[in-house]
Amino acid sequence: MSAIAQIRRLLGIDTRQKDYAYSRDPNFGHISTSRVADKWTKTTCGYCSVGCGMLVGTKDGKAVAVRGNPDHPVNLGKLCPKGLSEHHILDSPGRARLPMLRKDGVLTPVSWDEALDTLVEKFTGIQKKYGHGSLGVVGTGQLLTEEYYTLGKLVQLGFRTPNNDGNTTLCMASAVSGYKLSFGSDGPPGSYEDMEHADVILLVGSNIADNHPILCQRLERNRQRNPNRSLIVVDPRVTKTAMMADLHLPVKPRSDIALLNGIAHILIRDGLVDATYIAEHTTGFEEFRNFVAEFTPEHVAKITGLSVDVITGTAIQYGRAKAAFIGWTMGVNHSSQGAVTVAAINNLALLTGNIGRIGAAPFSITGQCNAMGTREFGFCSSLPGYRKYEDAEHREELAAIWGVDVDRIPTKRGMAYPDIIEAAVAGKIKALWFIATNPVVSFPNYKLLEQALRNVEFLVVQDGFFPTPTSDFAHLVLPAAIWGEKEGTYTNSERRASKVNRIVTPPGKARPDFEIFLDIASRLGVKDELYPGWTSTRDAYLEMQTVSKGRMCDYSLFTWEEIEANGGIQWGGDRLYKDGVFPTKDGRAILHCVPCEPFSEQPNAEYDLVLNTGRTVEHWHTRTKTQQVAMLDSMVPSAWLEMNPQDAARMKLKPHDKVTVVSRRSRVSGLELRITGIIAPGQVFMPFHFAETNSNLVTLGAFDPISREPNFKQCAVRVERSAPN
Repeated sequence: MSAIAQIRRLLGIDTRQKDYAYSRDPNFGHISTSRVADKWTKTTCGYCSVGCGMLVGTKDGKAVAVRGNPDHPVNLGKLCPKGLSEHHILDSPGRARLPMLRKDGVLTPVSWDEALDTLVEKFTGIQKKYGHGSLGVVGTGQLLTEEYYTLGKLVQLGFRTPNNDGNTTLCMASAVSGYKLSFGSDGPPGSYEDMEHADVILLVGSNIADNHPILCQRLERNRQRNPNRSLIVVDPRVTKTAMMADLHLPVKPRSDIALLNGIAHILIRDGLVDATYIAEHTTGFEEFRNFVAEFTPEHVAKITGLSVDVITGTAIQYGRAKAAFIGWTMGVNHSSQGAVTVAAINNLALLTGNIGRIGAAPFSITGQCNAMGTREFGFCSSLPGYRKYEDAEHREELAAIWGVDVDRIPTKRGMAYPDIIEAAVAGKIKALWFIATNPVVSFPNYKLLEQALRNVEFLVVQDGFFPTPTSDFAHLVLPAAIWGEKEGTYTNSERRASKVNRIVTPPGKARPDFEIFLDIASRLGVKDELYPGWTSTRDAYLEMQTVSKGRMCDYSLFTWEEIEANGGIQWGGDRLYKDGVFPTKDGRAILHCVPCEPFSEQPNAEYDLVLNTGRTVEHWHTRTKTQQVAMLDSMVPSAWLEMNPQDAARMKLKPHDKVTVVSRRSRVSGLELRITGIIAPGQVFMPFHFAETNSNLVTLGAFDPISREPNFKQCAVRVERSAPN
């Protein structure tokens, strides 16, 4: 079934037609049927973390169509608009095709030899002058797991810098840290299947209808199976997901901790806890019970803006459920209190024994297609196979596998992404290497980032697209292959490792990241030592199997071929912690006392509104991909600002006015105003995808002290009418 037929089927329109590929003119008009796919290749979508299986049709070596794989267990043939048009990014005009080196201030095409010789010369020269740690590297959840593993070895064992992190710190670090706080290790305990079997589904700061739309089919299947199930959505904004809910809880910004503690208070007060589970599988209950005693429904109502009846009713529904599921995404993670908020969510699951059973889980829904893979093997917050930097035994195990001196392995994590940027501002990081990420649009507090990029002596941007706002600052640009041009694996939100296959040849001189890393290793003189005999990503996977054997994320149990044949395989099985034993010192999960603190930048007379940011279903992150797809860009070509009618009337603004958002840091102009009850009084919302109206010009440079994830969601702003052009 073609992409057009897929859309028709989703809309309930007759799909009895030939399997034509399609393309559209710039005006989104005529559908061409001149190209028909003669080959279909299985692969996995390269956008979000849902991990949809798909078939890509090719003709004469070019990708001409995409359709969902009906046999894949994640999506059963369905795809969102981004997936349905994903093949268009492979030959888009915005692709990076040649290495570019800045000469006399201008990025100039050069050979790969000159590009990589220069990279190694500059990086090692800077390190010789300032120390190994003067190099900072930021990777991405867009890489294959095999590539991220290869990069980690190159950075930490080759270049000998511990300062290696990923852009996943901007989205998933708080989930990782929260899991570690509660359970002793990272790893989502449940599966997508739980969304179909839960009696109560509580979504906190999770707009899956826009961010992970294929997961909405799970909610619908649950409703068909169990008409009495309850979907509760906690979100300050009336999102598309909130519109689907049986109950929407429009909490005040950053009051979710108070709500979670208040639910825990009622569960304990009303005897809706699993006393046996608490006694046998947790620690810290008495202290926790005393702590949440002050979070009475009346107290929580004042903080959240919800009524006592709504708070009490929500707690009773959750506590009485035979199986209760809590899911969350960036509304929780994007906070300077994100890690402990995740721990507060985990508290509810532990109090009621809603973990390790079908339909029962605290479940983080990941951001990028392979953010989970970077967590397993990426050398960022942990060593490969979920080993700890601080554990001498773990370091010795890896040193023996790699055949290196154990002193080569760092004894603690290096700088996290935000700390790398701040160190560049301070002059401690002198060289930066960004891989498949666009921080000029995605990083908070743009002015700080700009200072960092201008401060460093050598900046490398390795990306599949050129130009990007970040490559404008680069001294060297390396053109990389992207999804559809290389082979390996991704791991999705439910710990399912899925196969990614090569569909077409990279454009121009672009090369897979894996090949770039090995070529750099050769020039650095460490290839034979770190990658003996390696020629492909399959070699990296075979070593990953050895590294992870016997660990929680054990890849030794399945091959590439088995992954592909089964539509992906979940490490750890369908659910973690079925036996109630956790990877902590005493085998018990930990209940955490989480104080409720106001967000750091409160509104005042000058900056009287709270800004919230988020995604729209048509676009992906900073639009380096989706702006190249005419169908998607035509749907949503520019950003907007949502404002409540009360605030608009007070400011004498009307729909479609052009407005400017101003914070203490900067301003964003030219936003179209949408006046709507979707957003509460005192708050405004804008999408974060658009470089032209970059929300991160105004966002706050505040970070979670545990996870180092940015607080993208709340900062104080005012709104002004934009000056006429």
